[in-house]
Amino acid sequence: MRPKTARCPGAEERLRATVATHWPVLQELGLAEGASLDNLLFVATAEEAVQNADFVQENGPEREDFKKELFAELDAAARPDVVLATSSSGLPVTNIQAGLKHPERVLVGHPFNPPHLIPLVEVVAGDQTGEKAVLDAINFYTAIGKKPLQVKQERLGFIANRLQAALWREAFALLAQGSATVEDIDLAISQGPGLRWALTGPFLNMHLSGGAGGIAHVLKHLGPPMEVWWDDLGHVPLSEELNARIIQGVEDEKAGRSDEDITRKRDKALLELLKLKNSLPEI
Repeated sequence: MRPKTARCPGAEERLRATVATHWPVLQELGLAEGASLDNLLFVATAEEAVQNADFVQENGPEREDFKKELFAELDAAARPDVVLATSSSGLPVTNIQAGLKHPERVLVGHPFNPPHLIPLVEVVAGDQTGEKAVLDAINFYTAIGKKPLQVKQERLGFIANRLQAALWREAFALLAQGSATVEDIDLAISQGPGLRWALTGPFLNMHLSGGAGGIAHVLKHLGPPMEVWWDDLGHVPLSEELNARIIQGVEDEKAGRSDEDITRKRDKALLELLKLKNSLPEI
């Protein structure tokens, strides 16, 4: 959706093409009875989109000015009891809800790409968000098969993106310093800790690596070396030269493969991983 003054040309065609592309994976994942591409409704204005909605998920550009304008329209058009969730990747929802008539129903509902497969949704309240809206959002995401996580503090980037940013910062630094190539870094994660992180998070992984002594043993014996590593972690500003190296490195890693082919194979593997995780007791 775009504010009424700036409708995006070709939006409906792109939407329908995107949903159709992902439909086979969604069918394999499992759809509700009666689900059909024919049920997809496109409307031209925000008012039309939300006037009969029971929950609103906004997925506009990551710009605070845009979201504030759009949420003013949504707030005026939707029923007062309907949650208005923004998919912002890190913007403070407190700023977005400021000045609205019903700020208590505005919050962050941040999914992760590809959102039709990745379960996590971060739920973040702003200064004026009510407890009922948070509970309603968590219940809604849970009902559609997601794994909602309520973020305890409103911080830039929330939780998952801050963790990703920490990894990206060191990845960029290693590349800039000449310690590794783009492909080396991707391999180090995808064939190393990334496999474990798909099953357990960083703290439980650390605990399991400590043997009989668990995380207490790791903290005692590897804590001091880790502090040395932390002090040695790099930080480099993005530059045209570094950006060019990253872009070229990704092209080299792709080795002529199309983004569509990589995405298709990734989604297929993700689907199989999700099926496996869902078939096993939670770790």
